[in-house]
Amino acid sequence: MVTESWNICSEDTMEAGVHSGHQARRWNPKMAPYILTERKGIHIIDLTQTARPLSEACDPVAGAAGKGKQFLIVGTKYQAADATRSAATRAQCHYVNEKWLGGTPTNWSTVETRLQRSEDLEGGAAMGFPEYSDGEAATLGRQLARLRKYLGGIRYMKSLPDVVTIADQRGESTATRECAIPGIPTIRLVDTDCDPDLTGIPVPANDDSRASIRWILNKLTLAIREGRRNQ
Repeated sequence: MVTESWNICSEDTMEAGVHSGHQARRWNPKMAPYILTERKGIHIIDLTQTARPLSEACDPVAGAAGKGKQFLIVGTKYQAADATRSAATRAQCHYVNEKWLGGTPTNWSTVETRLQRSEDLEGGAAMGFPEYSDGEAATLGRQLARLRKYLGGIRYMKSLPDVVTIADQRGESTATRECAIPGIPTIRLVDTDCDPDLTGIPVPANDDSRASIRWILNKLTLAIREGRRNQ
């Protein structure tokens, strides 16, 4: 049963602009079942088609959280980056909001090596890199800054995530494709120019609006937080 904390209110979704799709000429015909109408050349998403998969996703997400499963949120374009970091931080999830590192789920050993390198540099930086010259220390500092930028959100991820939420299916096509290879379940925001038939749960929604992305992620992370409270 859907818990009160993530009930879907049509007024809230309208206010967040979840219903506003892309220009009709840019649509993917596979999204036809999720489109209510066209208005001034813009496709309008049927919000009942947003509420159903989102509600259906929240229950198993809460259940997975209650079992201690790990979640990753991916959203790197500028409209999604802040919402991704904010939602993930509140729910204590891993996140990628700068750049998806190709091979993250398919070549995990390489990512682990980078994470270990980052951890080693953090330790060295805490002591001021005492074994290195000023020039070498500066070089290591720059390496650390880059690793923090791209790996900071997955710094504590010790294994592949159990569920991945993708805030922009088209923009994160590599992440979508790579998560499918090892069979990691995904929850994907799909705008009217997306392919809803890809692996995972598609949630029809405006993926260009900060408010829309934030609203969807907040619902999912509420489910995660509630599930963890029931552990």
